[in-house]
Amino acid sequence: MFKRLREKIASLASNDLGIDLGTANTLVYVRGRGIVVNEPSVVAVNQKTGRVVAVGASAKEMLGRTPGHLVAVRPLVDGVISDFEVTEEMLAYLMNRAQGEGRKLLGARVVVGVPSGITNVEIRAVRDAAQNAGAREVHIIEEPMAAALGIRLPVKEAVGSMIVDIGGGTTDIAVISLGGIVRSKNLRIAGDKLNQDIISHIRSEFKILIGEKTAENVKMAIGAVIEGDRPLEAVVRGRDLITGLPREVIVTDSDVREAVSQSIDTLVESVREVIETTPPEILADIMKSGIYLVGGGALIKDLDRLISEWVKIPVHVADDPLTAVARGAGVVLEDIESYRDILIEHDDDLS
Repeated sequence: MFKRLREKIASLASNDLGIDLGTANTLVYVRGRGIVVNEPSVVAVNQKTGRVVAVGASAKEMLGRTPGHLVAVRPLVDGVISDFEVTEEMLAYLMNRAQGEGRKLLGARVVVGVPSGITNVEIRAVRDAAQNAGAREVHIIEEPMAAALGIRLPVKEAVGSMIVDIGGGTTDIAVISLGGIVRSKNLRIAGDKLNQDIISHIRSEFKILIGEKTAENVKMAIGAVIEGDRPLEAVVRGRDLITGLPREVIVTDSDVREAVSQSIDTLVESVREVIETTPPEILADIMKSGIYLVGGGALIKDLDRLISEWVKIPVHVADDPLTAVARGAGVVLEDIESYRDILIEHDDDLS
């Protein structure tokens, strides 16, 4: 009783935040207000002074355009922290912005989503970065579990659910039942890898060098993993590798499909591998409810159809797939005690 009272008093004196710490984007959910921050996970640093110049969208605009003393960096690679100090600065900025004028006496209580299968050291790095950024209390949850909660799957019931979370740096494939992950697989094939595939293909086929931002725009505009009724086209501008001069070419959806085909095949094969090792009772549940796609990669045109054709199970793209993990962290914030058994709680749990 006293423990619940203490927690009630603490919650009144502090903000509760849910954070989807992604390779491509970081989202912050504030309890009672919903998602208030959705920014690219990019930080611009002045190398002369060591100070952070910009965070989020304004820093992303600088990617590939900075002078010598400014560098725009992604502090998270493949879903884990690669630059601790810059991640800490980014988290502090986004947490302060999320709390805004509603900041309270105590530091925030924070639930952070991390990819499944990351190491104990990487989990500690996330926990330390959040605490150093001003969090009073940090709880860690695996992203596929958070995403399942965010799209209201019955994760605590004796019913099997399957979720594929295709982010920027990693893809998490997980089968969930009774509040735990029964089978899972973590891949380093996701949005960023597809961008690199497109850059490599255009370089080899057209002898043009393009940037990551251009590749992402092409993927979003004309990327489709199944051939459609009409060909899609996009104009791509870059540097001619032979003359060194600027040149533009027209790229079609078949070019993009050829570029990403190997990565997509690996992703779909991994989904099938997880299904093959899933217990039959749970598989029967998944055959009825289907597989759910979340994350930015869920928006790739016809990916749901392709996976469904390969594994012979219905595949659904979740509503608002980009925010599923952040919304799931918000669900946990509403009643941490009820969901404590699905969290990675303390350093003791990591040993």
